[in-house]
Amino acid sequence: MNLWPKHPIIYEINTWVWLNELSQKYQGPVTLAKVPREEWDSIADWKVDAVWLMGVWERSPAGIAIANQNQGLLAEFRGALSDFRSEDNVGSPYCVRQYVVDEHLGGREGLAVARRELAQRGLKLILDFAPNHVAPDHPWAIDHPEYFVQGNAEDARNDPASFVERGGKVFARGRDPYFPAWPDVLQLNAFQHGLRQAVIETLSDIAGQSDGVRCDMAMLLLNQV
Repeated sequence: MNLWPKHPIIYEINTWVWLNELSQKYQGPVTLAKVPREEWDSIADWKVDAVWLMGVWERSPAGIAIANQNQGLLAEFRGALSDFRSEDNVGSPYCVRQYVVDEHLGGREGLAVARRELAQRGLKLILDFAPNHVAPDHPWAIDHPEYFVQGNAEDARNDPASFVERGGKVFARGRDPYFPAWPDVLQLNAFQHGLRQAVIETLSDIAGQSDGVRCDMAMLLLNQV
């Protein structure tokens, strides 16, 4: 069994940006299934133990639309990219519509190829999971609204920064205790039994595609938080 070292060295890659840069470098579409071998060799030369492919999951069109209406975010985008256009916004990697590998990046099969390439070089693969929230167009929001922290019409009217109405239900926006609510995600109810089972199934699927899982904002699932 190939065990993890006590203090692993992890190399993080912003997957969407990286593949876009490789597509420009090689003058053609590069997905996880088509990364040239020399690029994997170059990563292995860093003598790291694992690669964290950040942001492989399906991006949310609803989240992108929300971001493109946020004047503060738009100002930041234009500050970083003077010729910014709305189509340049590919969405937040943590506004997850579904925990399936985005087809733009190569889909599930592409990720499997990338994992094999890493394994051939003695490297492990780490993927993300955010237990606190999902995108407002995640299937759970339609099929299982009970998985979420909910409010009522008065909450949505009096505190629209914290609550939003979708499909006749009022949902709490995702948040942590120290900052305003995040406008592009919905807050999951970790005490709901059905959600816990759905999370087990989701995590099991992620674990089957990787060698480790990074749980984003994991402290938000602690009872005292």
